[in-house]
Amino acid sequence: MDRRSFIKKAGVTGAGVAASTVLAAPAIAQENPKITWRLTSSFPKSLDTIFGGATDIAERVAAATDGNFNIQVFAAGEIVPGLQAVDAVSAGTVEAAHTTSYYFWGKEPTFAFGTAIPFGLNARMSNAWFYQGNGNTLMNEFYATQGLYGLPAGNTGVQMGGWFRKEINTVDDLKGLKMRIAGLAGKVLEKVGVVPQQLAGGDIYPALEKGTIDAAEFVGPYDDQKLGFHKVAKYYYYPGFWEAGPVVHGFFNLEKFNNLPKNYQAILQDACAFANTNMMAKYDAKNPPALKQLVAEGTVLRPFSQEILEACYQAAVGIYADLSAQSPHFKKVYDDQLAFKKDAYLWAQLGEYTFDTFMMIQQRAGKL
Repeated sequence: MDRRSFIKKAGVTGAGVAASTVLAAPAIAQENPKITWRLTSSFPKSLDTIFGGATDIAERVAAATDGNFNIQVFAAGEIVPGLQAVDAVSAGTVEAAHTTSYYFWGKEPTFAFGTAIPFGLNARMSNAWFYQGNGNTLMNEFYATQGLYGLPAGNTGVQMGGWFRKEINTVDDLKGLKMRIAGLAGKVLEKVGVVPQQLAGGDIYPALEKGTIDAAEFVGPYDDQKLGFHKVAKYYYYPGFWEAGPVVHGFFNLEKFNNLPKNYQAILQDACAFANTNMMAKYDAKNPPALKQLVAEGTVLRPFSQEILEACYQAAVGIYADLSAQSPHFKKVYDDQLAFKKDAYLWAQLGEYTFDTFMMIQQRAGKL
C-alpha cells in the first residue's frame, strides 16, 4: 500500500471519528440538561436530622449530575408554611417538598398511609412494604390523583408518646386534654377524650409554653430536646403507638417528574432512598445520648398503661372500618397493608423480638 495514500485515508478516518464525537455532544447535553428545582420542607433548619433529609436529596442529585440538576432547599415558612407543602407542589408553586404525608390526611384520609397510621408498621416493615410490597405502587396511584409523585425519603423510627404537664395513668386522665398531635392519631385520641391540635414543628413550643395546649408529641429525644419541650412539660410518655415507623416523603409535581430525563428520575429515586436510610441511622445514633441528657435534667419517663393502649387500639380499628366504608382509596391501601403487617409480625416475633428481648435483659443485668 502506498504510504501517502494510507496516511491520507487514516487522516480522513480520524477526522470522521472526531466529527462524529463533536456531533454527539449536543445529544449528550440534551440528556443532561441544566435544571433547577425548588423544594420546600415542612421542617425548620434547626431540626438538622429531619430537615437534613431534604439536603441529602439535593446534595446527592447535584453530585450525580455534576451540578446540572440543582435542587434548592427551603425551610418551612420561607416559601410556604410547613402544612401547605403538598399544596404548593400540586399547584406547581414549587417542584418538590420534603414532608410527612399524614399532615394532609384531612384532604383525603389515604394520605395517612404515606407516613404512618396508629398501630401500623414499624420502620423495617414500612421499608419492606414500600420497597418490596405494594406500598409505593398503591400510594403513587393515590398521589397521582393529587398531581403528585412520592418517594420515601426518611424515617424516624418509632417515636415517643409526647410531653405532658401531668401524669396520664388512665383513659379518664385524657379527657379534655388539648394535645398537639398530627394525622389520624388525633382522630383516634379524640375517641378517648383528647382534643387534638395540629401544629407545625416550629409552633409547638410556644403553644405548650403559653398553655394553649396541655401536651404535645413531635418525634423523639433528639429533636424534642432541640425544641426544648422538657422545659415546659415534665412527663415524657412512650411509645408513640401512632407512629411506629413514620416515613418522611419526597413529593414531586407529577408532571414535572414525568418530564425529567429518565436518568434524572433514577438519580432522584436513589437520592431519596439514601435520605431514607441515612435519617434512620442518624436517629438511632442520636436519640440514646439525648434521652440520657433529658433524664439527667429532670425529665420523668412513663409508659402508657395497657388500659390506654387497649382503648386506643379499639378506637383505631373502629375508625379504620368507618374510613374504609367512606373511601375506596383508603380501603384498598388499608387492606393491603393489614395483610402485609400480619405476615410481617409472624417473622418479627421470632427473629427481632426474641433476640432484642434477650439482649435487653443482658443490658439490665449489667452484662453489656
